[in-house]
Formats: sequence, C-alpha cells, structure tokens
Amino acid sequence: MDVDARLEEIEERYRALEAEMASPEVARDPERLRRLGKVLAELRELVVPYRAYREALRQAEEARELAAAEADAEMQAYLRGEAEAAEAKARELRERLEELLVPKDPYADKDVLVEIRAGAGGQEAALWAAELLELYRQYAERHRWKTEVISSSPSDLGGFKEVVLEVRGKGAYPRLKHESGVHRVQRVPVTESSGRIHTSTATVAVLPEAEDVEVDIRPEDLEISVFRSSGPGGQSVNTTDSAVRIVHKPTGIKVECQEERSQLQNREKAMRYLRARLLQRAREEAAAKEAAARRQQVGTGERAEKIRTYNFPENRVTDHRVKITVHQLQDVLAGDIDVFVDALLAAERAAQLAGEG
Repeated sequence: MDVDARLEEIEERYRALEAEMASPEVARDPERLRRLGKVLAELRELVVPYRAYREALRQAEEARELAAAEADAEMQAYLRGEAEAAEAKARELRERLEELLVPKDPYADKDVLVEIRAGAGGQEAALWAAELLELYRQYAERHRWKTEVISSSPSDLGGFKEVVLEVRGKGAYPRLKHESGVHRVQRVPVTESSGRIHTSTATVAVLPEAEDVEVDIRPEDLEISVFRSSGPGGQSVNTTDSAVRIVHKPTGIKVECQEERSQLQNREKAMRYLRARLLQRAREEAAAKEAAARRQQVGTGERAEKIRTYNFPENRVTDHRVKITVHQLQDVLAGDIDVFVDALLAAERAAQLAGEG
C-alpha cells in the first residue's frame, strides 16, 4: 500500500471512530469512551497534518488555474506566487507525514559514542582518524550538542590509533548513525616525500549509549585493571595508576579510559563505553539472525563497506550509498555534512515506507 492510500485509510478510520464515539452507547460506557479517545488522539497526529496537506494541494491547484485564466500580468504573477507558496507548504507537510508513518527508532533519543579507528595506511590513517574526530566535533557544535573524548590512543605524529567521542544532545543518534562504516581518504600524506597520492582509511562506529537496565553486566564477568596513563609513543604522562582497563570476560570486549586524572572518573567512563559496546553487540547479533531469516544482508556486513571517499587533489567528497558528490572538501571537514545526512535519512525513510526496512 502506498503512502497516500495508507493516509486515506487512517482518515477513514478516524472518521469512523469519531462517529462511534458520538453514539449514545459509547457515552454510557466510560472505559470504552477512554479507549476510543486514546486511539483518536494518536490518529489525530496524522489526520490533522494530512488534512492540511490536502488543503495546501487544493489551494495550489486553484491558484494555478486562476493564474492560467487571468489576463492581467501583475495578478497572474501574484497568483503564481500563491501557488508556489502552497506547494512549498504541501511538500513540508508531506515530509512530516512520511516521518510520522515510519516507526520511531527505539534509540532516537539516545546519546551516542562515536568510535573512530585508524585503518589501512599506518601513521597517515591515524592522522585521518584525528581529522574525522574534528569533523564530528564541529558537526556536533553546529547542532549544539555537547562532546567529550572518553577514550583515546594517540599516535606518534599527533593522530589517533583509536578515539571515542561521546556526543550528547537531541537528535544526535538519528543524525549520526549512518556515519558508521569505512571512510576513505586520498591525498599526499605528510609522511610522503615523493609526492605520491596514497589511499588510507579509518572506520567509524556509532553506538547508542546504553542504560544499566538495557545491558546486564555481572561484576564477576569483569576483569578490571589500572595502569599509568601514556601519551604518544608510550611515554608515561601520569605518576599514578589512574587509567582503567576493563575486560568483559564472556565476550572478550576490552575498553580503556585514561582521559581523566581520577581513576574513579576513568572507570565510570570505561563502563559507559563497555555498556554501549555490549548493546551494539546484542543489536548486531539480532540483526544477523534477522538477516539469515530474510536471506538478505543487513547490519554488520554493510558497515564493512566503504561509505564515503574524501579526495583532496580533486576537492571532492563522495558518499557511495546515496551517490552524492560535493566539491567543498574543507567545508565537509569543518562539519558541513548535512547534505549527506539528510539524503541518508530520506533514503532510510523511503525504504521503511516501502516495507524494506
């Protein structure tokens, strides 16, 4: 069933329930009246914008017809402007209706951990990981989200072998979740003396933060150790054992945190990271089972693919999933990635409306 047919069906049900609610039998049954009122309130969230959408389409069509029949040029231009305004309103309402028809992501309100790891390319890959960290920091700033590095492993030249950024704020997970995957960079590395272009990669994983109730962690399953914080090259930067390493023995997942001077704070951050990793593992296992049942690839397989290429010589960034290319590489590195994010969210919504996701 297409979107318009679904919306028409919802409005028909709304009208039927309104008529039922107005009947004397329902008026004498408080419990039935309460149940119907609740359903009507839920449907009204779709019916009100749907009716406004149809009215905007009607106004646009009427203005177009009047403009076509109008002899006065000034009045004709005015009517065309009215039609364009009504059409713009209809497009906005249509997008809102499609969003309402798609089931809400259960993790939509979660804060997130953005895990960035250097991939192929050695020191250059570590430098690229650091640039991706800055990209997401600036993207978060554009959306007024708060950020904090909760774990990092610096490289010798100022990059990161691995770094985990916590992002807190409304809409962070929905807008960041499609960043998971392999980010490829093509450029002449600072370590390259002959001027040859190299290809390096970094992987990004976006993990929704988990609450205690979502992940059951038994104390006996944890192996917790402390050590001295170290900087690039392994040199010690702290004289006390403030850094914390936690191993979850059943899964082998290991997390470390050495960003804070306090061992207690590092332990608390490490536990937040561990909970997110365990929740992600559970989601991936569930997705794998679903994929096997449906005989199609979902979840972790897609994350292994190259999702975006950043080509410095050509000043080009290409997102391979939505086939969008922009030639403002420095703007993208400064956090201007909404052109990709919006397209990915629209593609996800279209797939869900078509019953593919």
